[in-house]
Amino acid sequence: MEKVTVLGAGLAGSECAWQLAKRNIPVRLVEMKPEKKSPAHVSDGFAELVCSNSLRSDELSNAVGLLKAEMRAMGSLIMESADHNRVAAGGALAVDREGFSAYITEKLETCPHVEIVHAEATEIPSGEVVIATGPLSSDAIAEKIAALCPESDLHFYDAVAPIVTIESVDMESAFFASRYDKGTADYVNCPMDKDEYLAFVTELANAKEAAVHGFDDGAVFEGCMPVEVMARRGVDTLRYGPLKPVGLVDPRTGKNNYAVVQLRRDNAEGTIYNIVGFQTHLTWGEQKRVFSMIPALRNAEFVRYGVMHRNTYLNSPRLLDRYYRLIGCERISFAGQMTGVEGYVESAASGMLVGIETAARVLGLPAADFPQETAIGALALYISGGSVGDFQPMNINFGIISPLGYRVKGKRNKNAEISKRSLAIIEEIKTKEIMQL
Repeated sequence: MEKVTVLGAGLAGSECAWQLAKRNIPVRLVEMKPEKKSPAHVSDGFAELVCSNSLRSDELSNAVGLLKAEMRAMGSLIMESADHNRVAAGGALAVDREGFSAYITEKLETCPHVEIVHAEATEIPSGEVVIATGPLSSDAIAEKIAALCPESDLHFYDAVAPIVTIESVDMESAFFASRYDKGTADYVNCPMDKDEYLAFVTELANAKEAAVHGFDDGAVFEGCMPVEVMARRGVDTLRYGPLKPVGLVDPRTGKNNYAVVQLRRDNAEGTIYNIVGFQTHLTWGEQKRVFSMIPALRNAEFVRYGVMHRNTYLNSPRLLDRYYRLIGCERISFAGQMTGVEGYVESAASGMLVGIETAARVLGLPAADFPQETAIGALALYISGGSVGDFQPMNINFGIISPLGYRVKGKRNKNAEISKRSLAIIEEIKTKEIMQL
C-alpha cells in the first residue's frame, strides 16, 4: 500500500498520522524540527503547545467540552495524552506541556506504521498528502501552498502569554481559588485595588511594543487579543475580560476585589504558572516593568516572556470541501490552524477528521461523514462553507452546530441536550466500517 505523507507533526498532523496508522495505513510523517524551528517553537517534540497550556473547558455544556468528548470517543491520541498529562485547573483541561508533547512523540516514534522524516518540507509530494505545517509554515512550503491556493494570503496575529515561577509570586498578596468555587482551588489570584489597576492599565496601554512587521491591531484574532491592545480599547476592558473579579471572593476580606489577575499551573510539578489572558507583544523589558506593577508579581521571575507572531490561514470556503480536501485536487488535504480552525482542540479535531476520511478514501470504504449535529462535523462544514467574503478563524461553538428543533428552557440545559444528541450520533458513526478498523 502506498504511504500517505503528512507534512507537519503539530497537533493536527500528529492526530492525523495516528488515525491513519491505527488503521494499518503506512504514514510518512515529515517534521522539520529539530533541524529547523519556527519563531514560536522551542522544543524538539511533536504537538508542541506554543501558547497556553489549557485546552479549555471540559464540560458538556460548553462546545469545546463536547468536541473533546467526541474526540475521546473516537480514540484521539491528543486527548489520550491530555488526560494522561492533566494538571489541576478547575473546570478546564490544562496539561503539563512537556509531558503532553513527549507522550505523543513517543507514541508516534514507536508506531510500526509511521516513518518519521526530520526534514523541512520544501515540496508537496505526489500521492495522498496532508498538509498540516501550521500557521507558521516555513517559507519554502508556504510558497508552494500559495501557488496551489491563490486565496491563501490571509492572516491574523497570535500572541503567547508569559510564564513565572510560583516561588517568586508574593503569596501574601495573592490567594488560591477557582472562579465561583468551581472545582478545586487551582488558580493563583493576584488582586489589585482601584488605584493599582488604573496605574497598571495606563502604563500597559502606553508600553513599548516589540517590532512585528506589518502589525495592525485590527488583524489580531479576537480570541488571542494582546493584553496591551485590550488596555487601549478602554480603561475597564480588562476588568470585563481576563482581569474580571466576579466569582473570586478574597478569603482575606470575604469580598470581591477591583480587578484580579489569574495564574494557571503550567507543569505537573506546579513550579511554573502562566499569566492567564496576558498574550502580549510588548518588549521583554516592558513586560518585566509593567507586569511587575501587579502587587503579587512585584518580584516575579519570568521564565518565558510573551511573544507575537503572524499566523496565516486559507480562505477555506473557496478551497476546501467538508473533508478538508483541496477542491479539484482531492489527493491533497489540509489540517490544523491553516484551515481556519482556531484553538488546540479544534486543530486536533480537524486532523482527526482528515485522518479518518483519508483512510476511508485510501481503503475504498464509505466516508464517515460527520454531520452538522456533531461538533467535529459542524467545524468542518463551517470551514468548507463559511462566509467566503469575510472568512475568519473560528473556535467551536454551539452556534455552528445544528439546532435541536425544539425548545429547551435555559442555555445550559439546551447545550447539554445538544451534547447528548451529538454523542449519540457519534456512537452511530462508530459502527461504520472505517471506524471498526
